[in-house]
Amino acid sequence: MKVAEATERIGGVIVAGAADAAGREIRGGYASDLLSDVLGNCHEGDLWVTMQKHVNIVAVAQLRELAGIVLVGGRRPDAATLARADEEHLPIVSTDWPTFDVVGILYSLGIRGRRSV
Repeated sequence: MKVAEATERIGGVIVAGAADAAGREIRGGYASDLLSDVLGNCHEGDLWVTMQKHVNIVAVAQLRELAGIVLVGGRRPDAATLARADEEHLPIVSTDWPTFDVVGILYSLGIRGRRSV
């Protein structure tokens, strides 16, 4: 599934990296608000679900080569975060749904977490 399609299914809007969302394939999912947890446990191609909205999320997503970031609860990043995400061609999605519901919807669409072994 592509980021753009997942965005529609969770009632989200692409707030950064829109040009890249249509072609960005989601390989798995990860939900966490702790940056060090994401760095240590997510996988390349994961769609990251979080409430964090500061510029450091872009750096974490780039380091781990994530498919994109979903911000829950109607959160929107500031201008610096949006600009950095656009520079890095990283889709950021905002949805009004809470984390639990977003993860449930993504799971129902076949997006699964991937265990670190």
